Amino acid sequence: VHPNVSQGCQGGCATCSDYNGCLSCKPRLFFVLERIGMKQIGVCLSSCPSGYYGTRYPDINKCAKCKADCDTCFTRNFCTKCKSGFYLYSGKCLEKCPDGLEANNHTMECTNVVHCETSEWSPWSPCMKKGKTCGFKRGNEVRVREIVQHPSARGNPCPATSESRKCIVQRKRCQKEGKGKKNREEKRKKSNKDESKETRQESKGRAARRQNREQRENNNKTQPKKRKAPNKEQDLAPVDTAH
Repeated sequence: VHPNVSQGCQGGCATCSDYNGCLSCKPRLFFVLERIGMKQIGVCLSSCPSGYYGTRYPDINKCAKCKADCDTCFTRNFCTKCKSGFYLYSGKCLEKCPDGLEANNHTMECTNVVHCETSEWSPWSPCMKKGKTCGFKRGNEVRVREIVQHPSARGNPCPATSESRKCIVQRKRCQKEGKGKKNREEKRKKSNKDESKETRQESKGRAARRQNREQRENNNKTQPKKRKAPNKEQDLAPVDTAH
């Protein structure tokens, strides 16, 4: 072993140097060179830092730098996040998105263009004027639809979601709300009154019939039973004196 190489190292190093830091790492750790001024120091990490990707070899695991326009990457040729000013598309960092795609400034990615989509029109509303459906001849009716898919920045904008058109209805007078309510209340009271009257009459009739029935039963109990009249023919029959 070289005099400057030590095996009693700290921080995950298998071997190290006082001047260069880690020279090799313990199993499963990644070796990466960090620059401090004009000097490079070897360190051992459980995962590679931002701007690096890890590669495992039989004798050592190393962290290598991503491309200059890539912030994080899976391999050198496949970026997962681009640096500022670039848009990610299929693992590459581009200054401008290809045709048919648009730049998403929120995710910094090239995405598909999304056009607006709406639902079907609803049926036309009743013909109305100033919120009423009576008291006029000409009014308006309305139909609406909903937006089911909002467009992206370069997508087709959404059309109008409501339509109105003139309509004609047969002229009729509006029934006053107070008067109509009063009439309904009077009809209801009259109906209840008639029902109560019929109920009272039926009750009286039943009571009278019950009283008459009880009266007849009492009379039957108090009157004496009539005796049968004697049979005159039997009384006038001759008496047999032979004996």
